[in-house]
Amino acid sequence: MEPKNIDNLIAVNEFCVNHNIEISFLNLLQQNGLIEISTVESKYFVEKEQLPQLEKFVRFHYDLDINLEGIETITYLLQRIEIMQNEIIKLKNRLRFYDSHG
Repeated sequence: MEPKNIDNLIAVNEFCVNHNIEISFLNLLQQNGLIEISTVESKYFVEKEQLPQLEKFVRFHYDLDINLEGIETITYLLQRIEIMQNEIIKLKNRLRFYDSHG
């Protein structure tokens, strides 16, 4: 993957050192499509916008002892909840429109 802007990148090895985790964990996350790792001049990076999600994965795995399959399931369910919440907002807005015009 070609990064959009090198200023928006965090070095994978620095992230791992700062969070006291194994680089192999990030590789597994990438292999399972949970994060994207960019390569620039033979060094590995993640985009800053992925940090909140990546830190959540680290907490799930290292603090809560949730395995990769569990992380994938939790991520899928959280995405489904977000989609449903957005749909509820759209439906409420529609109802408000019809209530005010009916």
